[in-house]
Amino acid sequence: MSDLPSQPPRTPKRGTKGIVGLALLAGVLAGALGVYVMETRSGNASVAGTCPLKDGLRQSLDKAAHGEVAAVALLDQPIDVSHLAFKDANGQATSLGAMKGQSLLVNLWATWCAPCRAEMPALDELEKTAGDESFAVVPINIDMGDVAKPKGFYEETKLTALPFFRDETMGVFNELKKASAAVGLPVTLLVDAEGCAQAAINGPAHWSSPDALALVDVLKGAGSGS
Repeated sequence: MSDLPSQPPRTPKRGTKGIVGLALLAGVLAGALGVYVMETRSGNASVAGTCPLKDGLRQSLDKAAHGEVAAVALLDQPIDVSHLAFKDANGQATSLGAMKGQSLLVNLWATWCAPCRAEMPALDELEKTAGDESFAVVPINIDMGDVAKPKGFYEETKLTALPFFRDETMGVFNELKKASAAVGLPVTLLVDAEGCAQAAINGPAHWSSPDALALVDVLKGAGSGS
């Protein structure tokens, strides 16, 4: 047993808004116990690299993070996540870098995570409503068992708009944890068109709500240069 005192994981700051809210706590309690002890690696490059601050975008995201998405928190420093690698629905290797040019809402989830399962239909609706050439929802499943289980969840829940991505090594989660961007499941990142994560939420949110759509509109607007 280590003699070092236990240190709680650092959560992203909320900019000018202070405490990130009950949704973060719900996500940590529901997901952290199942994933915090895992240290498997997938060959992912480290996400320790930082990105330039975009003060205008960050202020706009912070202002738009209210209501159903009030727990979305600006990261202390934007991080380059373009090298995070995982597999597509056909088992072929891909990465967030392959999606540069689009703003992304990247969600890590697992079938054993109840809050994850609960928010997947809203993510599906968000992709139906807002997904286009400038924006995409990128759900990455981190179940370590057979791929049939998460794919079966898609069929059972009738998720028709969401693409299927998977990282059975949990390397994506562990890299984000090391970068202090993830503490439990679900965790969702708001990533700009250059592959830089600007904000995150550790915990569930109502992603098909008007509040979420307004937040995504801010992200999409930055990507289009408007």
